[in-house]
Amino acid sequence: MTDTHIETAIQQVDAALASKRLPVVRTFFDEATFTATHVVHDPETMRAAVIDSVLDFDQPSGRTSHASADAVIDYVRAEGLTVDWLLETHAHADHLSDAPYIQKVLGGTLVIGSEIRTVQGVFAKIFNEPASFAQDGSQFDRLIEDGERFTLGGIDAIALHVPGHTPACMAYVIGDAVFVGDTLFMPDYGTARADFPGGDAGTLFRSIRRLMKLPDPTRVFLCHDYKAPNRDQFVWETTIGAEKTGNVHVHEGVNEDEFVSMREARDATLGMPRLILPSLQVNIRAGHMPEPEDNGVSYLKLPLNLL
Repeated sequence: MTDTHIETAIQQVDAALASKRLPVVRTFFDEATFTATHVVHDPETMRAAVIDSVLDFDQPSGRTSHASADAVIDYVRAEGLTVDWLLETHAHADHLSDAPYIQKVLGGTLVIGSEIRTVQGVFAKIFNEPASFAQDGSQFDRLIEDGERFTLGGIDAIALHVPGHTPACMAYVIGDAVFVGDTLFMPDYGTARADFPGGDAGTLFRSIRRLMKLPDPTRVFLCHDYKAPNRDQFVWETTIGAEKTGNVHVHEGVNEDEFVSMREARDATLGMPRLILPSLQVNIRAGHMPEPEDNGVSYLKLPLNLL
C-alpha cells in the first residue's frame, strides 16, 4: 500500500532543494528542560512559525515566567517576522508550553495533531479532571491530520502523524526541513521513550522508518538534546541521512523486533520526567493553566501512587 503522504513530503523536499527556496531556522535552547524551540521562516515573505515553545516554571515555588518566550518574541520582532503558526509536535511531558503567551503578543494559529483528543481522554482520567474539561481538542485553534498541507509564506509544508512516543505526535515538514518533536534524537543519543500512556515501541519504530523515507539531505530539527556520552555540546540539528546511517538505536539494519526489545528494556530503567505531572495538566489545555478556584488561584494536581 502506497503511503501517499510521505510521497508528497518527499516531492516537497526535493522541490525545495532544487529551487533553493529554503526556510531559515533559529533555535532557542532551554537547558533547564533540554528543550529546543524553533522559529522557522520564509526569507522572502518573512512569514514564520514557532515550534514547541517553553514556559519557564520553577516547581518548588510554583512560579512561572516568560524569559524563554520573550527571547523568541524579541527575535521575531528584530527580524521583522510575522508569526502565522504556533506548532506543537505533541503534548510534552518535560516542559510546559508557552504558546498562549506568544500568541497573545505575536498572533498565529495554535496547532496540534488531532490525536490530542486521545491524550486528553487518558490524562483526564489520571488527573480526575472535572466534567467541564473538554476532551475534544477545542483548546487549540486547529487540529491537524496526517498528510494535511499548509504553507509558510511561499514555502510548502505538510504534517505527518508519527505516533509511538505518544499517540498524538506530529512531524512538520517545512520546505527541506522536518521538525520531529521527540520521535528522534541526535544519532549518538537515539530515540524517544515509548512507555508513557498510549506509547508503543513498535509504533515508534514504524513512525521512524516512515520519516527515514525522506531524502537524505532533509534537515532534521529535534525538540530535545541531552548530550550523549563523550559529547560536550548540545546539538539539535542533523539530517535524515545521518539518522539512517548512524542512529544508535534505529539505524538501517535494525529490525522492529530488535528495536522493540531494546526500547522496552531501556524504558524500564528510566524514571519519570521531572515535570511530567505539571506539564501534562497544562499542555493538554494548549498551554493554559487549570481554571482558577474560588480564591482566584490555579492549582496543579499531584496524583499519589498512581503512575
